[in-house]
Amino acid sequence: MRQLFVSTIVITVLTVFTACAEKHTGQNNKIKNISAQEVNQLLEKKSDVVLLDVRTKAEYTGALGHIKGSVLIPLQELAERSSELLPYKDKRIIIYCRSGNRSQVAAKILMEQGFDVVNMLGGMRAWNKL
Repeated sequence: MRQLFVSTIVITVLTVFTACAEKHTGQNNKIKNISAQEVNQLLEKKSDVVLLDVRTKAEYTGALGHIKGSVLIPLQELAERSSELLPYKDKRIIIYCRSGNRSQVAAKILMEQGFDVVNMLGGMRAWNKL
């Protein structure tokens, strides 16, 4: 019973601390997501967005292809090459990979640097089903 009480207090303190930290920074660290269909609709409307592919060069040119006009910066190079995205700092960057996992990691990296980013759910696998 005592262990349950202590665990509840610890969880409560951590929750309050996290909420206060989020208010203090003024940023919500939750990654925004968008479907491949929504990305396609934005591109059809010629919306002012940037597409960032975080797969390897071999994947970019491989069987799944890539979205026309996208910028390629592999996830493993993103931290050191993120300055290449500075010209797009005032635009929304839609990040994608093969299935949506690496793009989530990339989104977190770029969010921490102040970029407006969105993760495309399902990546190129979802895109190719459109």
